[in-house]
Amino acid sequence: MAHYETTVVTPLSPDEAFERLADISRFVEWDPGVVSARQVEGTGPGPDSAYVLSVKGFAGKDLDLRYEVTEFKSPSLVHLVAESKLLRSDDVITIVPSGEGSAVTYAADLDLTGPGGMLKVVDPLLGAAFNKIGDRAAAGLRTFLEAAPADA
Repeated sequence: MAHYETTVVTPLSPDEAFERLADISRFVEWDPGVVSARQVEGTGPGPDSAYVLSVKGFAGKDLDLRYEVTEFKSPSLVHLVAESKLLRSDDVITIVPSGEGSAVTYAADLDLTGPGGMLKVVDPLLGAAFNKIGDRAAAGLRTFLEAAPADA
């Protein structure tokens, strides 16, 4: 299993940061690994919502992952999980007050499954690749959270 975690301190209040991140379809705005995102269940962000994210895959082929929101506590927590025949992604966004703004922590665990667990043999290589992907997403997240609110 590969793990990536980053914390971004932002001038946005916890409510503002949560509003930006709770709508998973907005991941395409900050994560360069997400090619497209659309909501497929629910109406807007919430505990019963699900999204399909098309992510850059291996060998130039994009992979569609269905993420289900499993926990949703405004303005502090969004937990989403995607499972496919090849992998399981478990992502947690937590938001806490920090000074005049907030601190956003994005943690993700990626586990290769595959038929009969065959992909477990490449797990050691997964961590390095996942860190590169995570670093690019963290840079995008930092920019996304530093931008002034739309109504400012």
